[in-house]
Amino acid sequence: MPLALLALAIGAFGIGTTEFVIMGLLPEVAGDFGVSIPTAGFLVTGYALGVMFGAPLMTVLGTKVSRKRMLMLLMGLFIVGNLLSAVAPDFSVMLIGRVVASLAHGAFFGIGAVVAADLVAPDKKAGAISMMFTGLTVANVVGVPLGTLIGQSAGWRVTFTIVAALGVLGLAGIAKLVPDMPKQEGVRLRHELAAFKNVQVLLAMAMTVLGFGGVFAAITYIAPMMTNVGGFADGSVTWLLVLFGLGMVGGNLVGGKFADRALMPMLYVSLGALAVVLALFTLTAHNKIAAAVTITLIGALGFATVPPLQKRVLDQAHGAPTLASAVNIGAFNLGNALSAWLGGLVIAAGLGYTAPNWVGAVLAAAALVLAVLSAALERRTDAADTGDGLVVTGAVAAESTQQKAAVHH
Repeated sequence: MPLALLALAIGAFGIGTTEFVIMGLLPEVAGDFGVSIPTAGFLVTGYALGVMFGAPLMTVLGTKVSRKRMLMLLMGLFIVGNLLSAVAPDFSVMLIGRVVASLAHGAFFGIGAVVAADLVAPDKKAGAISMMFTGLTVANVVGVPLGTLIGQSAGWRVTFTIVAALGVLGLAGIAKLVPDMPKQEGVRLRHELAAFKNVQVLLAMAMTVLGFGGVFAAITYIAPMMTNVGGFADGSVTWLLVLFGLGMVGGNLVGGKFADRALMPMLYVSLGALAVVLALFTLTAHNKIAAAVTITLIGALGFATVPPLQKRVLDQAHGAPTLASAVNIGAFNLGNALSAWLGGLVIAAGLGYTAPNWVGAVLAAAALVLAVLSAALERRTDAADTGDGLVVTGAVAAESTQQKAAVHH
């Protein structure tokens, strides 16, 4: 394994911690600033929207510098955003800090995925992408629970200060270990934008929005759902987040392994099972053991879709993967924002803390429908190409037969 992948994973660990730790600390932050839980949910939505818009914006700005330098600049932005969150005097400044940190997120994973794929042989690309994302998933096993624990005992501001320090570590790792790849010559923005004319790229991104949205509909409100419905103590939320993180680590590695072998079947199984598990969560949330198992499964099935979806976009975008890769990271976060908002809506409407699980199940099922549609379109395109080939071959064969007949005569 190239050491550069480790540096990317360290950066991903810091980013993953700041993205997810807010969910375990929503009640504390809401209480401190005197806002409601659904209002505090805007810290999740705002971050996700920042990733969505920041991903293409920062990637376009980064076309003028080498990928290594861009990754270092992004980590710098991440550090500033988290420090701003840590010292925020009111909710609006906290929100601004979250958005600043989020601007680094999409482009970091987008550019990082391209760098990771370039470091290894063609048949190991999805595995390399999943190695970088391991940093994000391990953050959920170690960073998020620890951050939640520290936030609940020493105050959430301490958590965000520590996250900023993780950013410094990530920056140092990238500076030391990532090779200084020359910036791609001749890559024009027009060339990168052309990838978005491909229906398969757009379908893969839509699958990303809906499939990952399914996960976040449930997980954004995990703290109030488990304490109010599951009967867990506040401190137990930490361990539930560990289980979610362990599921993510396993799912990500399995997804990376099988995406290099059978990409679309991997998506069918993970998205279909995710829809079923999310629907069942409305029932299992009432039982502590069943809830714990379900949370682990949501993490595993949700993240099993990440390497295949990211690889699908890279494959379909062909010669211009950087922007498409970054926009797809934005698509994951559009899913997060959409589902956090929809989850807040159904809770605010008085449908209860388990209602977001139904939202998640519907989103995951819709992603599965798109996956089946995408594969059907691909088969039709392949069949048309093969058909054209047969017509040409047939014409050549007929011409050859006529020539032979003429010679005999």
